[in-house]
Amino acid sequence: MPSQISTVQELLKALVGFDTTSSRSNLALIGFVQDTLKGHGIEATLVPSPDGAKADLFATIGGKGDGGIGLSGHSDCVPVNGQSWTSDPFTLTERDGKLYGRGTCDMKGFIACVLASVPLFKASPLKEPVHILISYDEEVGCTGVRPLIARLGKDLPRPRAIIVGEPTSMAVIDAHKRIDAYRTTVTGREAHSSLPALGVNAISVAAALVGELDRIGVDIAAKENDRRFEPPFSTVSVGTIHGGTAANIVPKNCEFQWQVRSLPSAAPADVPRDLAAFAETALLPRMRAMTKDAAIEIKAVNSVPAFVAAPQSDAVALALALTGEAETHAVSYTTEAGLFEQAGCPAVICGPGDIAQAHAADEYVSLAQLEACMAFLAGLAKELSA
Repeated sequence: MPSQISTVQELLKALVGFDTTSSRSNLALIGFVQDTLKGHGIEATLVPSPDGAKADLFATIGGKGDGGIGLSGHSDCVPVNGQSWTSDPFTLTERDGKLYGRGTCDMKGFIACVLASVPLFKASPLKEPVHILISYDEEVGCTGVRPLIARLGKDLPRPRAIIVGEPTSMAVIDAHKRIDAYRTTVTGREAHSSLPALGVNAISVAAALVGELDRIGVDIAAKENDRRFEPPFSTVSVGTIHGGTAANIVPKNCEFQWQVRSLPSAAPADVPRDLAAFAETALLPRMRAMTKDAAIEIKAVNSVPAFVAAPQSDAVALALALTGEAETHAVSYTTEAGLFEQAGCPAVICGPGDIAQAHAADEYVSLAQLEACMAFLAGLAKELSA
């Protein structure tokens, strides 16, 4: 195991060294993975993004055709802007049994473990193949994996089960919330700030809408209660807001982005519907009395489906057997698992690291978690060879 962990560290060092923030290309990292696999005699298929700046990767070990187990991870990571790091976020740094760097936990640690396990998979008498799937742009709405999923069962093999290696502390996750992202644009009317009554302040209107979203969120929290999730209800939150031109101009424009993270049983469309009703009755009449051009537009930007594993899921049963766990859990963050499940590939979420470390300054994954993941993958090789 020590030599394996040393290999994992070397691979993770290389992976962390690629700045694959979602706004940047991941092609250098994908090229590294492709070359690593080629060094083991494994060819990979790339699925380029429409603009060619990014790519998914799909590779198979031990056989052709449908079936087998897919090991899925995303290559992109979130920005480090505005965060205070103790060490360079793109240089792997070990301290006290923890490996620090952007993406170590979410989720390059899992990818490093998968790559380090390739020699074991190759040396095992696999009765079914192991597939490696690496995607892009998971952090901005799970957009990159969708063209790859569309090819499964067509010109790419369709795995009979997918293990998504998001950080779960190696617990077995069989459900997560849905996420729906929206952009609201407010159009008002400019005026001199000394005569604000002559204008329609778009920022003030946006503030009223944000306040209504907060009220809707409180109302939802009082009605929903699913103790498998933390928090046990759907949540509504505003992420960004931009507006105005100068301090002495009544702002004509304001835009804010927000999202709903819904329980699988919830109706996410209720929130934008209720916000639109509030805008139509409480805000727009006064705005249009000042200018016919006043508007409030609520636009859906992206959505990622909730994940609920099917009863008696092969993927969940396999993960429970490999971890030795007796029960499954649910999480509030969103992954690509729901998309795989929708496409007919039973999925489960299980990977090294704690989600509490993800997206934070001084993100890390512990060596103990990587060792547990390597044991999990060794168990997979044994299970597929039995």
